[in-house]
Amino acid sequence: MKVALISDWLVSYAGSEKVEEAILGLFPQADVFTCVFNREAFKGTRFEKARVTESFIARLPGALKHYQKYLPLMPLAVEQFDLSAYDVVISSSHAVAKGVLTGPDQLHICYCHTPIRYAWDFQHQYLNESGMGRGPKGWLARYLLHRFRIWDVRTAHGVDHFIANSRYIGRRIRKVYGRDADVIYPNVAVNDFSLVPEKESFYLAASRLVPYKRIDLVVEAFSRMPDRQLVVIGEGDQEDKIRRMLTPNITFLGHQPFSELRGYMQRARAFVFAAEEDFGIMPIEAQACGTPVIAYARGGALETVQNGKTGFHFDRQTPESIREAVENFETKGVSFGASEIRQHAESFSRERFDREMEAFVLERWDALRMKRGF
Repeated sequence: MKVALISDWLVSYAGSEKVEEAILGLFPQADVFTCVFNREAFKGTRFEKARVTESFIARLPGALKHYQKYLPLMPLAVEQFDLSAYDVVISSSHAVAKGVLTGPDQLHICYCHTPIRYAWDFQHQYLNESGMGRGPKGWLARYLLHRFRIWDVRTAHGVDHFIANSRYIGRRIRKVYGRDADVIYPNVAVNDFSLVPEKESFYLAASRLVPYKRIDLVVEAFSRMPDRQLVVIGEGDQEDKIRRMLTPNITFLGHQPFSELRGYMQRARAFVFAAEEDFGIMPIEAQACGTPVIAYARGGALETVQNGKTGFHFDRQTPESIREAVENFETKGVSFGASEIRQHAESFSRERFDREMEAFVLERWDALRMKRGF
């Protein structure tokens, strides 16, 4: 079984890239194809020794730093990969990877992190946040996204089996592509986080400081609760905004190394998570420490945080809704102890992902071979 692994781009080592590395671990002889590859960012990972083929976009000016500006060219780029020599094609896609061309005797499995959000239901938010809500640039962007949606739906027909990273994304795949998807939750490095039953009094918010993570809402909520301590860890475009919002009960630490972040996660009274994520890895990491999570009740958090047991949900992305959830948590607590919260997190482990993903690929490959009379 000759395997090809297709990725949108390999620029930074984050959530989707860790899933792709796990797939590469299951099929270590697989060849990797991607639009742009930042070799420096993947030193020490399985990608360092893999055979990686980049698209023509990698040769364009500033592609490594400004790769997203070349999104209109990426559908053409992934279609140029010649995959005719491979039996199984696994695309890990949140943008264009699923659009590779395959034949009827090849098995194409797409692990879909999400249908590309800024082309579909997040288009208006994306255009407004990028300053392209109006004017000639805005209309050009709208037209390009319109063309992209047509291509995106068409290429869904080239996928034999979809895997969603959550039931939430499964519903988005059904709505956008009209296809059913099996759910295999991403691999979370649960074993990198050890259980600490004794908690301190502070709450923790940690993430990249970008608008959709909504750290500003968490900070505003705690600015209205002067008797509650909040620690904020992260860096990004909104750092100056967050600093201007600080009150004496809020400590901003900026970027911290993994060991420091893990220590705060282990000791925090609760982890506060205000983003609408497709899956959301950090709430699982916090629960692996035995730390409850107060999370926005949308997206993957509905599947990973058990309301009243491993944490609490809040219904609206507003400071008041967060404040109410914190007060609810303070009054009622959660029914699970730290060790039970940890046990829940272990259901999202690397070992579980490896087992489910390998079985899925091999079973579908065997079924295709039987159809072909092999």
